Amino acid sequence: MVNINHSRRKFMRTAGTAALAFPMINVASFTVFAASQKKYSAKVIDLVNENHVIDMLSTPFPLGPLWLSVEAENPKQNDIFKITDEYLQKVLSSGIDIFHPAMAISADSVMPLIARLNGLVGDHPNHIRRIGSVADFDDLKKGFRVGIILGAQNSDHFHEVDDVDQYYHLGQRISQLTYNSRNLIGTGSTDRIDGGLSNYGVEIIERMNKVGMAVDVSHCGDRTTLDAIEISKKPVLITHSNVRKLSGGHIRCKTDDVIKKMGETGSVMGISAVRQFISDKEPTGIEQLIDHIDYVSKLAGIEHVGIGSDIDMDGYDDMPEKAKRILKSVYRSSYKFREKLDVDDFNHPKRTFDLVDGLIRRGYSDDNIRNILGDNYKRVLKSIWTS
Repeated sequence: MVNINHSRRKFMRTAGTAALAFPMINVASFTVFAASQKKYSAKVIDLVNENHVIDMLSTPFPLGPLWLSVEAENPKQNDIFKITDEYLQKVLSSGIDIFHPAMAISADSVMPLIARLNGLVGDHPNHIRRIGSVADFDDLKKGFRVGIILGAQNSDHFHEVDDVDQYYHLGQRISQLTYNSRNLIGTGSTDRIDGGLSNYGVEIIERMNKVGMAVDVSHCGDRTTLDAIEISKKPVLITHSNVRKLSGGHIRCKTDDVIKKMGETGSVMGISAVRQFISDKEPTGIEQLIDHIDYVSKLAGIEHVGIGSDIDMDGYDDMPEKAKRILKSVYRSSYKFREKLDVDDFNHPKRTFDLVDGLIRRGYSDDNIRNILGDNYKRVLKSIWTS
């Protein structure tokens, strides 16, 4: 965040390249790193340390340079995916094991994005792996090696049905059908009228089912979302969204009907950490985020909720002011941006530890917390990715 406290920044600078190791000692609480003032219980640290944590919409690279590159004189000369050693340490020490760094970009930019993300794996062969199957999770190592799932937040790049196969072979494993606006497949969440899936959209879903690519409807309109759930023979993901009733009726969030049907088909909904999707009033902190987890768990079942934060390691409010202005300018007024973009207490690299701490306070069992952290996603991905 812009007003992030000095101690957090100092913590990340002084963490250096130390490996992530948690002391197994019998004390009430202790810090993850000696330089941090935040203390977590042994139970919190064990739950993060001993399980695969999946953030189904997050990036292992900072978002600020991406948005600043939009107005750069020579944007193609800027490598927005370059990760410094310091930032890589943030990623490795975050407790998150699997990232889905999907982006909303033009159809012509998806191929270069897929290529550069594959290159990111090549840049850091010891520390980053591309995830193409659930079996690849076994190659990850907490605090040393993380995984990325290649995806896109639009399916405009599927100019014809056979393109699904092409991108699958390039490594893409998830594709969001539409972003906020209508395309040849269906309708986005901010369109005035939702016409649902087109005939072409049905064909795209059928091919995605066949090859084993996950369908994502996070930004789709209500009718398009329900159509996709009905048409797909495999569970349809909602990688990053929230409960409309709790958000004050935000159009980017999902209705109870959608959430119920998502659960009935065995899928998972990832709760995002975008402020206006959580609540339309204050406070908007981690407790309100957990309210969304509670709601989905009660409505659809604990097996159908996860996390899709929709932020990088430090959140949107940590970006330069110019980058935030550019970001806000590309969305319609229906997005209802407020001064802050992030959820309080969930806008820093160690947010997974704070989430687990909050879930324990709410009375969630260890097994339920494991489901939320990653087991739910592992289960559904195993069923989708089996072609």
